[in-house]
Order: sequence, then structure tokens, then C-alpha cells
Amino acid sequence: MHGGVETATSGLVAALVGHGHEVHRAGPGAQPSQPGVTDHRLPLPPLPSSLRALALAAAAARVARKSAWDVVQSHERTLVQDVYRAGEGCHRGYVDALGGGGSRRLHHRVMLALERRVFARTPEIVAISRTSGDEIARLYAVPPTRLSVVYNGVDLERFHPRQGEAMRGRARAEAGVPAEGWVLLFAGSGFHRKGLDAAIRALAALDDASSRLLVIGRGDSVPYRRLAREHGVAERIVWLGVRGDIERWYAAADVLVLPTRYEPFGNVHLEALASGLPVVTSRRAGGAEAVDARSGAAVDPESPEELAAAVRRLRARPAAEVRAAARAAAEPFTFARQVSELETIYKRLSGRNR
Repeated sequence: MHGGVETATSGLVAALVGHGHEVHRAGPGAQPSQPGVTDHRLPLPPLPSSLRALALAAAAARVARKSAWDVVQSHERTLVQDVYRAGEGCHRGYVDALGGGGSRRLHHRVMLALERRVFARTPEIVAISRTSGDEIARLYAVPPTRLSVVYNGVDLERFHPRQGEAMRGRARAEAGVPAEGWVLLFAGSGFHRKGLDAAIRALAALDDASSRLLVIGRGDSVPYRRLAREHGVAERIVWLGVRGDIERWYAAADVLVLPTRYEPFGNVHLEALASGLPVVTSRRAGGAEAVDARSGAAVDPESPEELAAAVRRLRARPAAEVRAAARAAAEPFTFARQVSELETIYKRLSGRNR
């Protein structure tokens, strides 16, 4: 896909370097080089997901212990860190929302065991939304003295309404979208969790046959194509697959719809808003904290009717007004603010006898 997590992490790392920090980054696979960043490769053999999670935790621990780092921050469920950024929220919350049985039962057991250790032993836990922070506190009894909320930043230049002006027409033509049609964009891998079924049903509830739904992401589309046929909207959906040019599709669309069933705070929320694209998301999503009545809406993910009604309200408003409100909603979410808030946590750590 467009690599929203990678893009956000890259922006954070660049901001840390810009603030004068010496940054070392460890992870599996080849990392795109960045000025001022020293990379440490964590070689992992091909393994099932449960064993891979354990191997990654062990490999990261070796790097964390081998040098006198001032702060070790992990974005994965690892064993040795001063700060854990809970970018995926709680695996326990995910399982509660979506179920944890089937063929992945062992994977869930391993992730939950790692998660319990992380939340019990890590000095500082960083949630990426209030919604996620409240869940961590409730499920793992992490006290406020160890739990902070630090929102992600977004690249406000790459994702900007002016970028979309030149791309909108060509992207729509590529997708075969009528110039006068109103376009909903769904962007997310893991179609069930992200609520693609609700988006399809909401499209069917719109009484405008020229409206279209663009679907970007990775997942099994077969049951959703069948659902679209059952609701008579198969010809109004464009399946774009995995894309590396997500900004073109923010430009092509009139609204992002993401009625997710579990989402600590998807970067797609901020990217769309920064691009001037209003967002209709789920009340269960941390990203709803960036959206207000001017820039979108938060709805029940199990109510396509509520989703369709929110889309209609946005369509009834002047497009320029909605674009401006969406952009204004994203502008506080800078990488500089993210680093400043993390630095407060780093200073608190440095004052302790760890």
C-alpha cells in the first residue's frame, strides 16, 4: 500500500534528527536510508507469524542491550525498552473487537503474552490517541504516571490541497469516474477490520447513481465483490489494489470513508484531512479525535445508514468550505509537536535511576 506507518515513522525519525538527536534504528529488512540515522539490521529467517514475533523480540533485545543508549524506544512488542509506542493499540482490544480464534489462535496467544510483559515492565507507555490510552489503562491497569498520549505527525507538504488540484482530473480519468460523480474513497488493508462491508452498503444507500467508491488496500476482495453485486453497486466500485501514490486518490475523492471496527489512530485520517479531504470514520477509531462536524463525522461502524447520512450532509455543504475545514483539522498534527512531546518523556526518563 502507500506505507502510511512507514511514512509516519520516517517523518518522526527525520524530526528527531532535526532536533539534534543521534538516532539509531533497528528493524528487520532493508530500511530506506535517512540522513543522520544509523541503521541496525535485524535478520530474521522466514517464520510463521507467532515465531516471527518472538524472534523479533529477541533480536531487538540484543541490540538494545549492546550499547549505552540514552533511550530505547520500541514500536513493536519487544522485551527491552524504556518507551513503548503502542501504535497498534492493544492486541487484547483487537481480539475483543474482532475475535481471536481460527487458524491464528497461537499467534494471538503469543502476541498477548508479549503485550502483557510490555505493559507491565516498560517504564513509559505512549498511546497514539486518547481512545487507545483509555483502552490500555482499562485492560492492563497502566497508571497515568506511566501512560502518555502523543499523536502522530503528518507531512503537511506532501499531503496538501494544492497538490491535489493538478492530480484530480487525471486520477479520476484513470479510475473511469464521471467528472460530475461524487467519489467515496476507502483506503486500508484488512477489509473486515476497516469496515469495507459498511462502506459498500452505504454506497448502496446513496440515491445518486453517479457516485463511486474507490477501494485501495490489500485483502480478499471476493466476498466484498459478492456483497456489491447483491446490493446492485458492483459497477460503481473501482478496485485499485495496493497503491504507492495515495495522494492522487485523496485528490480524486470527495470524502474518505473508514468505518473501522478497531483502529488506534490510522495515519490515513491525518493524510486525508491534510489533503483537504473530509473524513467519515468510526466512533471506535482514535482518528475520530481529529475530526469534527466541520471536517467530517464519526459514526457507528455497524450502521451503513448513519455512514450514508454523514456523506450526504458533507455533500450538501460548499466543497471549498469543507476542504478548508479538513486542512485546518490536520494542521496541529506536526512532527515537531510529536517530537516535543516525546522529548518531555525522554527527559523524565533521564531523571530516573533506571
